[in-house]
Amino acid sequence: MSEFNDQTRPSARHRDEHNAPLTKSQAVLKNAARQGKSGHRMSVVAGVVAAALGVASLGTAANAALTLPEVSRVAETQANAQVSNNKSAEISASLDAAAAKGAADRAAADKVAAEKAAVEKAAADQAAAEKAAAEKAAADQAAAEKAAADAAAKQAADAAAAAAAAEAAAAAAAPKAVDDPAAAKAYAASILGNYGWSASEMTALNTLWEKESNWKTTATNASSGAYGIVQSLPASKMATAGADWQTNYQTQIKWGLNYIKERYGSPSAALGFHLANNWY
Repeated sequence: MSEFNDQTRPSARHRDEHNAPLTKSQAVLKNAARQGKSGHRMSVVAGVVAAALGVASLGTAANAALTLPEVSRVAETQANAQVSNNKSAEISASLDAAAAKGAADRAAADKVAAEKAAVEKAAADQAAAEKAAAEKAAADQAAAEKAAADAAAKQAADAAAAAAAAEAAAAAAAPKAVDDPAAAKAYAASILGNYGWSASEMTALNTLWEKESNWKTTATNASSGAYGIVQSLPASKMATAGADWQTNYQTQIKWGLNYIKERYGSPSAALGFHLANNWY
């Protein structure tokens, strides 16, 4: 072995000793010294004691001291996790409460809107019902008024038709006035004896009533209103001889002969008065 080698050997040993790997206890002690925390200082003390006693293993106390930082970190992590979980739970609960409140608010708003819509619909339905009822009442009233008007018009038409029919029937039933001078003269001549006169009185009677009416049943004096063959004034006096005095020459002749007998006694005397006064 050379001198050079001899000189370098102690240095190598020192270097090897200096660079030799640390034991587990030494590494722990060194790490604890660097961190400088109280818990780790306790680990250093435990490691020193264990090394001094030559204990191959750090033992239960050293192991426990060495695990304290880890336990602390785990506890801290768990605490942080618990805090985080609590915060998450609080946030979740807050979100749930907000969601529930929002849902409740929406439900309340929906209920208010539904109630308002129901009220408005009820009001609209009531208004529509009242309008329909008013329109129906108006229609019923109009129909009733029309029915009454139609009934009144029909009644009036029926009455008018009945009156016209009655008038037509009365006109049809009423005897027609007969202007037949020849027949009237023949009838007068046939009844002169009933009044105590001779046939010669017919000449005076014929002259008298020719002057008055030309023996026409419907002869009428426009100024005085005297009517008939005998020119009765007023005409209605002839009704004592019969209801058909306006149309029946026989009724008129009978009334006229009675008048002459009572007032003048005979047709000749009546003619004489007429010639003197132009009336009889």
